[in-house]
Amino acid sequence: MAFNPLALDNQLCFPLYAASKEVTRRYKPFLDPLGLTYTQYVTMMALWEKDSVSVKELGKRLYLDSATLTPLLKRLESHGYIMRQRSKEDERSVIISLTQEGRDLREKALEVPKGIGSCIRMDPQDALQLKALLTKMLDAFD
Repeated sequence: MAFNPLALDNQLCFPLYAASKEVTRRYKPFLDPLGLTYTQYVTMMALWEKDSVSVKELGKRLYLDSATLTPLLKRLESHGYIMRQRSKEDERSVIISLTQEGRDLREKALEVPKGIGSCIRMDPQDALQLKALLTKMLDAFD
């Protein structure tokens, strides 16, 4: 039997897409009480790691373009979790900083990883190996 390059089962992209969609769906019940979408949640995680970053730096960290990031940041600002301010050094750059409410949200979010861990039945070693491979894949893109 000849290799079929268009068979769905022969694609790397499809299980990545389907798994990503399913994982994101599994986050919803844990994020709804926080009033966050998955993309808002990963944005907040990035800011909890490093506060007061430029939109450009945040977008690079999250693999998001400004067309996606800008409305997301406006929504987080309307929730009172972040502030957007022009950089004093470079007026073209916008700096994103957590508010006290945004910092306080971190404590509530500590339950999310535990909840997700209970939803994905996967050997911890396999999960670490998968994460390493996906990180390697991301690093391989130009």
